[in-house]
Parts: sequence; structure tokens; C-alpha cells
Amino acid sequence: MSRIFYAIALIWALTGAALAHDFSALARVLPDQSRITDDGRAGVRVELGLSQGVPYRVFTLRDPYRMVLDFQEVDWTGLEADTFLQTDRISDVQFGAYVPGWSRMVLELGAPLAVDTSELKVDQVAGTAKLSLSLMGTDFDSFTASAGAPRQPGWDLPEPAVTPVMPGQDGTRPLLVMLDPGHGGIDPGAEAGGTDEKTLMLTFARELREALLRAGGYQVVLTRVDDHFVSLERRIALAHQAGADVFISLHADILSEGRAHGAAVYTLSDDASDVASHKLAERHDRGDLISGVDLSGADDQVADVLLDIARQETRPRTDALARALAKGMAQQGGPMNTRPIRTASFSVLKAADIPSVLVELGFLSSPRDLKNIQNSEWRRGMALGILNGLEQWRQEDLVKRSLIGQ
Repeated sequence: MSRIFYAIALIWALTGAALAHDFSALARVLPDQSRITDDGRAGVRVELGLSQGVPYRVFTLRDPYRMVLDFQEVDWTGLEADTFLQTDRISDVQFGAYVPGWSRMVLELGAPLAVDTSELKVDQVAGTAKLSLSLMGTDFDSFTASAGAPRQPGWDLPEPAVTPVMPGQDGTRPLLVMLDPGHGGIDPGAEAGGTDEKTLMLTFARELREALLRAGGYQVVLTRVDDHFVSLERRIALAHQAGADVFISLHADILSEGRAHGAAVYTLSDDASDVASHKLAERHDRGDLISGVDLSGADDQVADVLLDIARQETRPRTDALARALAKGMAQQGGPMNTRPIRTASFSVLKAADIPSVLVELGFLSSPRDLKNIQNSEWRRGMALGILNGLEQWRQEDLVKRSLIGQ
């Protein structure tokens, strides 16, 4: 079997072999038996100790070069990247929950590598298991030919297509709000003070949902309801699938440069309003990269033109939404960023027909903001501010749309 085909064949052959052992329960990683090292032959050896065997699959991705290992299902508690990764032939390693029932490990490759040999051994007495992979260098053409995420039902939604503009809100039905707690699963987002962005934003999204539902006149859907990874494109697809009237992505990032602090609301623009916003957009998009999403072939110039046309109606409504939300949060005491309305090329805001904004509640790199976001009373005030902003925007939007229809 050629090396090109071998990595892809592992997806099915190894999963089938693992299933033969009737692996079903959650496995725990054994950190003291897990390492990534040089193998002495210009290659890399990956060893992963597990409390029991689990089904798994392996595939590679390009742009940039990555190797992805999926497991059903692994608890990564105790595994530290700094001690696990013991070779500079792998640039970085990320691991965590992926979709429900599956876990993922992503190796960022400094150069093209392919699976040379693989073995999953199960100790018949102790029940523990060890997965061993030997990775060897390969040429660029061979790597590219075999790279790509396998298409398998249940792993992700179909790629979103350009959709027609939905009929506008006429005030006769509840406003359907899609809340998007940033990051999740294998992608923790920003980390500070012993907590992480994905956890804080899921907490706030749940609190905001309750505030909107109690107010009446709203339906609320979340892009994720637990600690699992959701790709940026999938978040947009979920909004379309739900028929959302508004999309609000929730974040609390870190900026090492400058002294960023205070809440801000972002709208989509190809050109960022400032350097800090550009860096934030890069960080958010990197979440998909480190989580093993296949980004190859994502650009489509024809589709981009059609989307730009569709955005001509949506953009003024989105700008008005951003202003209303910023005003609502400011009236609750904020604190707001010195430039509370900003723009950047956030991929998660690219739904052409849905007013979409990204709310940075604050920056975890700011001690004041971190303390605020961890405070339930402060979060309650911000939820009320967003509710008030939505109310103001909805009323003004209905008036403007009724005038257009006359």
C-alpha cells in the first residue's frame, strides 16, 4: 500500500479494528506514557497512553501542514503540551473535545510528514492501551495528494451555500436571536486567571438567553450549548438553518500589545479599523486552524461577489445594531472601550443576509475586565444592556423597513 493512501486508509481500517475490541466508554489519557519525540531516523514518533482502547482515525491537512487524530472519546485531563511535545519537528500540538462523542488532537507540522507505521496495543490484563505512530518525511506533492478531511455524516454540517435574503421582521413574530459563545472544545480561546474564554462566554450566553426569554418577544438559539468545538462556517450555517434575524458572537479576548480594555462591538469589514482589530480577527480565525478544520479551497470569488451584493441591504442594519448594542451596554455602566464601535474581517460575521456583530465583553489581558467578566452581577448588567440595545434596534429597524416598503 502506498504511503499516500495509507494515511487515508487508517481512517477506516484502524477504526474498524478498534471497534472489534468493543471500546465504548470514555478513555483517559495517561500523561506519563505519552510523548512526541524524534525517532532517530529523521522522523517523529507519537506515543499516546490511554486507559483503554478507543476507535480513532488519522488524516492530514495542508495550508498549513497539519496531522489530525480523532478519537472516540478521550479525556485529556493531565496532559500538558509542554511536556508532551519533545521535538521541534512538530511546531505545536493542540487537543480537546471536538463534536459530541469525539475528541481531537492536531499536530502542526513544520514540514510535510506522513504515517509510516501505526499500532494500537491493548494490554489484555490491565485493559490499558498505547497508540504508536511513526511519522516520516514526505514530498510536497505526495502530501498534497493525500491531504483533506474525510467526509463523514455526523461530523459537521454541509458547507453553507449562498442563501436568498429571508423575509424581514415585521414585528408580528418573536425576534430570533442566534447567540454564538466563542471558541469551545479543542479551542479554549484566551486564557487568564485560571479560566478561559470558551467557558466564560458559554456562561454569559446562557445568562443572556435567559434575560431575552424573560423579556418576551424573543426566540434564542445557541451555536453551542456545551464545551464542544464549532467551526466558524458551521456557526454561520447554524444561523441560516435556524432562520435567525440577528447573529451575536460573544468573546473576551487577549491583546498582548497596548492596553486594550473595555467592551466593544465589531462589524464586518475587509479593512480593519485599527491594528488591534486586525490582530483580533487573525486570532479568532486561528481557532479553526489549530482545531484541524480543512481550510483549503475556502475562497470563491464568484460567491464573494454575490455575497457582497446581498450585504448591501444588510450592512446599514448591522451598523445600526452595533451602535444600539454599544449604547445599551454603556448605559449599564460598561466600561466601554475608548473606540466602542470597530470593524475587522471576522469570518464568523460573514452571513450576508443576517445582521451580525461580534461583542467583545472585555479583554482578559486587563485585570479589571477579567474581574468584571467573572462577576455575575456585572454580567447581569451587560445582559440587560444588550437586551435594551436589541429592543431599541428592533423598534427603529421596523420603522425604517416600513418606510422603505411604502
